Parts: sequence; structure tokens; C-alpha cells
Amino acid sequence: MTADAADSAGKVELALDLLAHLEVEELSIAEAVDRIETVTTNPTLTREILDEAEKRGIVERENGRLRTRRGGTFVRFESQVVRKEGDFECRRCGCGLSTGHFIRFDSGELGPFGSSCIRKVTGRE
Repeated sequence: MTADAADSAGKVELALDLLAHLEVEELSIAEAVDRIETVTTNPTLTREILDEAEKRGIVERENGRLRTRRGGTFVRFESQVVRKEGDFECRRCGCGLSTGHFIRFDSGELGPFGSSCIRKVTGRE
């Protein structure tokens, strides 16, 4: 496997972890893509992530909407979210941050996010 292929595979797994941990029952494809774009902005990879999420039973697609198949999976802010001080840029909105919030999944770490963006990305807002 080439380095690019390994990087793409890692991004797919990270995005699938994020989709599996969403705290919403339903969202539009556009809302799902907004979250996936915190991992990759590559349209081909985004389509692959959505297809794989459906194949693995993480989501169901119907009429431009996604229904999540939640089985008690969500981001545990106390243990999975790590705050780091530094000079960061939010992966969702691009704002400068002095404190970055990072989500730790089995497949890797995703972030940094600002305090409100991390809530939006996980579906808490």
C-alpha cells in the first residue's frame, strides 16, 4: 500500500468513526458532508466515506437524508475530548484558536476544533 493509499484509508476510518459517534438521529447529506470535511475535502473520498458508512450499517440513506444507527455510541467529552493549548486553526470554521479541542477515536485523533464547533461536529448542537 502506498503512503497516499494508507493516508486515504486512515481518513476513511476517522470519518467513519465520526459518523458512528454523531449524536443526532437524522441529518441531511450536506450536514454529513460538513462533518466529513473536517477529515477530508476530497470529493471522491467523501463519496467513498458515505458509501462505506452505508455498507457498514453506520447510516441509512434515503431521499437526501442520512439516518444514523446509534447503538449507544457517542463522543464521551470527559474521556475522548482533549484540550490543548497552542496556536491552532479550527478544522470546521477556520477560526484561530488558543485552545484546541481534539476528539480521540480508535482510528486516530480529529481536530482541532473550537468549543462551539466541536459540539456542532458531534451533533450536540
